[in-house]
Amino acid sequence: MHQKNNKSMSKLIVSLSPHQLGTNSVNKLMYGVLIALLPTLFVSVWFFGLGAIIVILTSVLSAVIFEFLITKYVLKRENTITDGSAVITGLLLAFNLPSSLPVWLVIIGAFVAIVVAKLSFGGLGNNPFNPALIGRVFLLISWPVQMTSWPVPSPISNKFLGYTDVTTGATPLGKLAEAMRNGESMTSFFEKIPNYTQMAIGNMGGSLGEVAAIALIIGLVYMLMKKIITWHIPVSILGTVAIFTGILWLVNPVKYANPMFHLLSGGLLLGAIFMATDYVTSPMSKKGQIIFGIGIGVLTVVIRLWGAFPEGVSFAILIMNAFVPIINMYIKPKRFGEKAK
Repeated sequence: MHQKNNKSMSKLIVSLSPHQLGTNSVNKLMYGVLIALLPTLFVSVWFFGLGAIIVILTSVLSAVIFEFLITKYVLKRENTITDGSAVITGLLLAFNLPSSLPVWLVIIGAFVAIVVAKLSFGGLGNNPFNPALIGRVFLLISWPVQMTSWPVPSPISNKFLGYTDVTTGATPLGKLAEAMRNGESMTSFFEKIPNYTQMAIGNMGGSLGEVAAIALIIGLVYMLMKKIITWHIPVSILGTVAIFTGILWLVNPVKYANPMFHLLSGGLLLGAIFMATDYVTSPMSKKGQIIFGIGIGVLTVVIRLWGAFPEGVSFAILIMNAFVPIINMYIKPKRFGEKAK
């Protein structure tokens, strides 16, 4: 009988449970993300000046105010603005906007992000989609002209002289889409865009948070060192984009841009590091996170190269957010005591 019990017990999967209280908290994790976003914030202000300051302050303050008012007077529960999640949502929304966007549109975007995409589902921990991306996509679909008028970095002497009266131009991804429509060769295309050094430091047109690759990578390193996130989602996204675009480039280098261009341009790094890694809207298991990241990478490239929009990261993340419940259902750790199949 004793041997029989031992034999049956050997078929059980024993996994760790959270029996020990950890030192992390929602507040600590959220403020850790905010620290990781600081390099990108500084770079955005350096390149876009007054416009960046106005958009960032408007977005963050609007997000915090909307969360305070709705939780206090509509949901009638303890306020959550001190946990840092509303500030992060506002900051990430701002990083997805052009620096010349009118204040009233920024406020609408914050309202959609906080009230519609977050609090209407029950608040932090219940929203199925990334709130900042919902706000950004809503603005993009509703006001496409304003959302695709990208200010170019201005000389230092002009950074704080204007806000909406700025020089605008196409982003590198916008120019790529135009070149592909016109059948232009990549050799000719690369002569018209910033070089890789300029793209890495952020000296190009685009939204506030997508222009400085180095600043975003510094944030990634900080979060990995502090164990705020793991490598699985960002690496699987960036690796998939690099492999997918690399294959296309090797097959036809005249028609398709190389992987380095795709990694440094647009909102890929911002999305992979700060948006897709959102705790609430990403899978629980490591294997699930890799599948999630691969899906985002594939969809991003497909939309970029063959879709109606030059950029596909926001749409790719939101589409994969919808698949998270299915991923969690079929790919998850075994429960303590569950029999192995």
